[in-house]
Amino acid sequence: MSITPLMPVYPRCGVRPVRGEHCHLIGEDGTRYLDFASGIAVNLLGHSHEGLIGAIQKQAATLMHVSNLYGSPQGEELAQWLVDKTFGDTVFFTNSGAEAVECAIKTARAFHQNAGDAGDKGRFEIITFHNAFHGRTMATISASNQEKMHHGFSPLLAGFKYAPFDDLEAAKALIGPQTAGILVEPIQGEGGIRPASQEFMAGLRALCDEHGLMLILDEVQCGVARTGKLYAYEHYGITPDILATAKGIGGGFPLGACIATEHAARGMTFGTHGSTYGGNPLAMAAGMAVMQAVANDDFLGEVADKGERLRARLEQFIGNYPELFELVRGKGLMLGIKMKMESRPFYVHLRDNHQLLTVAAGDNTIRIIPPLVIGDAEMDEFFDKLSAGAASFKVPEAA
Repeated sequence: MSITPLMPVYPRCGVRPVRGEHCHLIGEDGTRYLDFASGIAVNLLGHSHEGLIGAIQKQAATLMHVSNLYGSPQGEELAQWLVDKTFGDTVFFTNSGAEAVECAIKTARAFHQNAGDAGDKGRFEIITFHNAFHGRTMATISASNQEKMHHGFSPLLAGFKYAPFDDLEAAKALIGPQTAGILVEPIQGEGGIRPASQEFMAGLRALCDEHGLMLILDEVQCGVARTGKLYAYEHYGITPDILATAKGIGGGFPLGACIATEHAARGMTFGTHGSTYGGNPLAMAAGMAVMQAVANDDFLGEVADKGERLRARLEQFIGNYPELFELVRGKGLMLGIKMKMESRPFYVHLRDNHQLLTVAAGDNTIRIIPPLVIGDAEMDEFFDKLSAGAASFKVPEAA
């Protein structure tokens, strides 16, 4: 037995894309797939957006990378955009969502431990929630209570406590003298497209205010216009202290960011954090192109409208197959179909037999996370393929 050149940590399927056109992927054999997976909520402008491609090409021909020891006109421009459009006052750029969450965790701990006499060095614990997904680094798997992510990597990083998602009283019960903050996804993605309730999110904000804690939002998947708001916290009428964002912010180019208020970032001083590639000019050009495309009322309104229409059609559709589907949930163009059985066989069936790309998730859910630029033609094609897939799907006997 010999190991593959690509480390075999992914069960890679037979779909082998070599080209993208708007909302479709084309395999090396010429097969066309309707992409309602978007690289797991990354390719929010599709695969051939002229503004994004042009910005990357222009910057690549000018300057791709310099050290963060130097001034960054490109980074300053994108950071100012994010500050102007969000709750935050300051931004640290990363290469991925996991790194953005790592920075958010460090920022919360540093708030208490690096603030001199004003801080409390005994505060380091972060309260997180069941079925969360925050990344694959040691800190971010430790922030999850999922055994499948822990297996083989013990000992985990200390300092995390877990409560049931959307259970305010359970979170409150975990607060103690060592608590530094609360980390939550406003909409759980990997966990099954499960939006938090208004009462839960408002309650977490109130708990953090009452106990002097940092409210940290992981909007790696639900952020950047995905829900019809630039960031999902806007649906709840609250603001966090710290927010991790990535995926769609680069439109396909590796980019993430940790956004914080000035108050929350008081412990992040010279030498406390860094990144070789974070905020490089090429990534900043991609991020600016994305922000210029999505961070406006017209685009966000279109996403909200398309999300409502897609959801309404899905809710009507699942009524035709009561033996397969239970409900539809989510916000904007971050939707999930909860099935009455394990969802992965159906997701594979759609992919392999009907050239429709979706994403399986926890809680028996199929994720519907298309590019935000879909139109009526793509929506109609989606329902044609979904209908054909449901009609031809044979429920596994084990189910």
